[in-house]
Amino acid sequence: MVKNVFGVLLLISVCLAQQHPDVGLSTIEMIQRQGYPVEEHVNIQTPDGYLLDMHRIPHGKNNAGQTNKPVAFVMHGILSSSADWVNMGPEKSIAYQLADEGYDVWMGNARGNTWSRKHITYNPNRDSEFWDFSWHEIGSIDLPTMIDYVLGITGQQQVFYIGHSQGSTSFWVMLSERPEYNSRIRLMIALAPIGYMSNLTNPFFQLLSTFHNTLEWVLSFLGMDEFLPSSDLFTLIGQIACNDESFVQGICASIFFLIGGWNSAQLNQTMIPVIMSSTPAGSSTKQMIHYAQLISSGNFRKYDYGMILNLIRYGSLSPPDYIIENIQAPVGLFYSANDWLSAVVDVHQFANQLPNLALQFLVPDPRFNHLDYLFAIDVRELCYNRALALMRQFA
Repeated sequence: MVKNVFGVLLLISVCLAQQHPDVGLSTIEMIQRQGYPVEEHVNIQTPDGYLLDMHRIPHGKNNAGQTNKPVAFVMHGILSSSADWVNMGPEKSIAYQLADEGYDVWMGNARGNTWSRKHITYNPNRDSEFWDFSWHEIGSIDLPTMIDYVLGITGQQQVFYIGHSQGSTSFWVMLSERPEYNSRIRLMIALAPIGYMSNLTNPFFQLLSTFHNTLEWVLSFLGMDEFLPSSDLFTLIGQIACNDESFVQGICASIFFLIGGWNSAQLNQTMIPVIMSSTPAGSSTKQMIHYAQLISSGNFRKYDYGMILNLIRYGSLSPPDYIIENIQAPVGLFYSANDWLSAVVDVHQFANQLPNLALQFLVPDPRFNHLDYLFAIDVRELCYNRALALMRQFA
């Protein structure tokens, strides 16, 4: 028995010894390890009491003396955090590229994720009220709060906004619900944009959309308000099962592909343990249910509480659609043919309603998937360089 335990511990220690140096590091620690300046802005309070943390790379390695830098505000997707923008290192991750290009880079963290799991009244481990939000509140409350904070600190009048997946959804909500924020956006870059979702091919969300009413009731009854919170267990699994020495590393890669689409050529499997150190970062189950409702209804609309509560909240039996025509800021859409969550036909439908479409860019790789916008080996050449070129046009 003792020998078996010792053998397991030895195996774990060997596996851990093979790890990438960023495994287990926080957003702040990864940026520091790469030699970039970094700031942590904590407990930014929303009007409804959530406390949000933001991370900032104020400049690149070689442009510290540049003043009056334009602001790039980047916003993560569901189950993610600010780590998404830095965990592939300076040669790949867009936060470093933006900083080196002369931008003042701010990375948001939505309510409920690893960094923003705080409230002035509610305890996320005890109070279900904490988790009573979807990406509607992230868009209508969190984003305006963070953008106002950034503008106040920097003295700028506008930000360049870059959002991945839910980071685009919440942006649509912000400008639909609070159109006065159009004037604070110089340009929006949507990576894997999500608005309409009825044509997605992700099997998990297809199943979720079929049973979302029943699932919503069951999860509420069981008090399961939080979905896939950040956990040391996921980090440990990533370290042991997904490292280069593991014979099941391919299974780890397959999980990534089942989420966003298959593209083994663009996934550096060595980096999976780094990604799993910060992902999943947690969300509310209500965020997932809200997406499932979009798939089921075919509309881009507010949360469906059922006819009676809808009537009380909205004055109608069905939830109202978001007013896409309110999104007056210039928008660049970056989408791909192999994205299992953001289907080309859905992106086209949304694009046709945008009043100020600056660019509609199909990534020139037919295998490019939903997570490749963050983790692909060639993401800079296939996507980021074109995004930064568009930003220069609006400088």
